Order: sequence, then C-alpha cells, then structure tokens
Amino acid sequence: MKLQYKMLPVILIFVLILAACRDSKKDDLFQQEPGEKTLSQDTNKAESVPTPAGLVQEETALAAAAAEDNNEKPAEDNQKDKKEGQEGTMDTLSENIDEAFSYEMISDVIKERINGKSYAKDCEVPYSDLRYVRVLHYGFDGKVHEGELIVNKDIAEDIVEIFKELYEIKYPIEKMVLIDEYNADDNASMADNNTSAFNYRVVEGTDRISKHGYGLAIDINPLYNPYIHTIDKETVITPVNGARYADRSLDCEYYIKKDDALYNAFIKRGFTWGGEWKNSKDYQHFQKVTE
Repeated sequence: MKLQYKMLPVILIFVLILAACRDSKKDDLFQQEPGEKTLSQDTNKAESVPTPAGLVQEETALAAAAAEDNNEKPAEDNQKDKKEGQEGTMDTLSENIDEAFSYEMISDVIKERINGKSYAKDCEVPYSDLRYVRVLHYGFDGKVHEGELIVNKDIAEDIVEIFKELYEIKYPIEKMVLIDEYNADDNASMADNNTSAFNYRVVEGTDRISKHGYGLAIDINPLYNPYIHTIDKETVITPVNGARYADRSLDCEYYIKKDDALYNAFIKRGFTWGGEWKNSKDYQHFQKVTE
C-alpha cells in the first residue's frame, strides 16, 4: 500500500502531461486556415492554384492602363499609322530622287578637283560655260549608285533628263565619276569602263580639241563600246582591253545599239552617235553641236 501511495503523484503528473498535449493538438487544429494542408494530407501531390476570374479581369485592366500610359493604339490604328508613314517615306524618296538629278555652277570645291587635270592649264573654256551634274544610275551589280559629270551648260538639262530616263528603266552603267579620278587619262578611264564627259584634250592622232574639251560629248560604258579608228593606216582600238568588243555581233547586254533605249534617249534630244560615223566607229560616244 505504501508503494501505491508513493506512485500516485507520478501517475497524476503523467495524466496531466497527456491532457496538456491533447489540448495543444486541438488548438492547432482550430487555428489552421481553411484549405491549408495538414500532415495527414498527401504531400506528394502537386498543388494547383487556379486563377480566379477576378484576378484575370484585374490583370486586363492593368494592361489596358499601361497601354494608355504608353500611348499605345489599337491594331487597326497602328496599321493606319504604318500606311501613312510608308506613304510619307515614298513621297520623301520621290523628292530625294528629283534632287539627285541636278546640275549647278562649278564650285570652288570642284575647281580644286579638276584644275591641272581635266581643266588643263591651257583650257580656253571658262568655268561659267560648264556645269557639274549629279545623277543616279543602276550599276552592273543591280544597285543604285550616284554618278557625276561635268558638261557644257548648253546640254546640262538634256543630260539630266536623259539619265533620269535611263534610271527609270534601270539601264546599267557600271560607274560614273569625274575623269580627274584617273588624272584626266582618257585611256585609263575607258579601260576601267568609266562613263565621263568633260576633258580638255585633243582628238587622238590630231591637234583638234575634242568635243569633250568643250563638255559637249559623253562616253558611256566605254570598255564594251570601244573607239575603232585608223592612225597611219593601222586600225586602233581603244581602250586596248576593249578590243574583243569591237566585234558587234557578240551577244553583250552592255552594247549600245541603234534604236535601243539609250540611243533613242540621246538622239531625240539632238545628239549624234559615234557608232554611225563612216570613217571610224566610236560606239561609246554621243555629242551635240550647239550654236
């Protein structure tokens, strides 16, 4: 009996501890938020949190507000603005093309480039009789290039109109820079297939000033349209590397031929073609005699 009485306090303490633990678990259960998982739930399953309809509406509203803040427009308005922008660009391009075909007085900058070269020291043609011409042309690569020439003021407008007409039909001209880039060496310019006009020089094999010397002649794609003439009873072809193109029966798209687009563009404006000369043939050459 004594032993039993001695164990009563221990048993009482154990019972109190069990009761306290049970009350603690019960409190935890009541404090758990609705929908929150308990240890008894399957923790191996992935949680899926569907988006409430209200949240979707809220996100849509926020996106619309952001679009308004950024000055965004509906798709149909953007398409309209895009079309108007393209039309504006095309108008600007058209204006730029018109500006690209022009001529002007010989400036000091151009004088520095030509003095002592195409404008030789003994040149008797005043600067006031010459004009600096700018045009666009399609190259042999199919791309658009800027071209430059110096011509007599009497044919400047004709030249601009001719090359604008050739540009519109994409007539191929390989290059067109001032002959001064070749130190006014006509043979070097022709060998490089450079189209050029003014160059104060004499006609090869003579002491006569060429029509080029007055800015009244132009040579186009000279490599493929060589100058064939006779000096001391010998046939001379220039440029030398263009000799193979003296045979006009070859199929070459760069040949200038009677009644082709380039020929007609010059002829209808009063020019004559060297390809129709009797004693020699200058297939690259067009000139105009003025009063």
